[in-house]
Amino acid sequence: MWNRRSLIGAIGIGALIGLASPATAQETYIPLISKGFQHQFWQAVKAGAEQAAKDNDVRITFEGPDSETMVDKQIDMLSAALAKNPKAIGFAALDSQAAIPLLRKAQAAKIPVIAFDSGVDSDIPLTTAATNNLAAAALAADKMAELIGGEGDIALVVHDQTSRTGIDRRDGFVNRIKEKYPKINIVSVQYGSGDHLKSTEITKSILQANPKLKGIFGANEGSAIGVVNGAKEMNRKLVIIGYDSGKQQKQAIQDGFMAGAITQNPVGIGYKTVEAAVKALKGEKLDKVIDTGFFYYDKSNMNDPKIAAVLYD
Repeated sequence: MWNRRSLIGAIGIGALIGLASPATAQETYIPLISKGFQHQFWQAVKAGAEQAAKDNDVRITFEGPDSETMVDKQIDMLSAALAKNPKAIGFAALDSQAAIPLLRKAQAAKIPVIAFDSGVDSDIPLTTAATNNLAAAALAADKMAELIGGEGDIALVVHDQTSRTGIDRRDGFVNRIKEKYPKINIVSVQYGSGDHLKSTEITKSILQANPKLKGIFGANEGSAIGVVNGAKEMNRKLVIIGYDSGKQQKQAIQDGFMAGAITQNPVGIGYKTVEAAVKALKGEKLDKVIDTGFFYYDKSNMNDPKIAAVLYD
């Protein structure tokens, strides 16, 4: 039976609980919407973001669509994340324009937007934590030119032509070849959605149409693995340069099927995204771009501590 004293005590405890709950509601929640989950790259970005969340005492969630072709699904995820009234948000756009209406809503609600990996065609994001993809792809082009002797036919298999990463890696590579290597002819640029199976079939069709092809650049993890698999299936020897890391690419380089690849710093991308969001919430000024760096790696330097630190499985 409740007596008067125990009832008052219960009411008092209830009041204390009631006073405590707004503090829970006031936690710093920062959702990150990535471009996908199917590549090891995104798992590494997630690991970096989680470390930054721990270091900065904030709560994050990290999600992305099953495939990097699912622009509508990503937009739905962004909409759902904004509906939870986060303190800030991280976003890696699959389409550099499709999300802009939602990002305007975030801006109107004074929710800081931090872009990562792939920016948007808008000045709404306070900063973008990313690789300089134009410069990195230009380095890949220089390596390709060196390995094929500065002349011959080459091709590209790119993940898409809608994201900032797809556009910049394509343009960085193509423009460097056009500017510096007049004897190299780009015979084909194809798009495989970052899917290794689709990229395999694209590679096979390119090889069938171009019997003298000397090299192919695969512009992300799935593209590069597809190029390797396509070349194997067609029993063709050529110079393959990839982008990103992951177990299969590292093995392909060790086995001699891929000459080398550009590695980003995905853990750093994730960490810097959350760190930038926290700084934005504190009112700190951010640089418009946070350059997270890149390296070219091959069999000769994979074990160099500086390179090994940014390779991932």
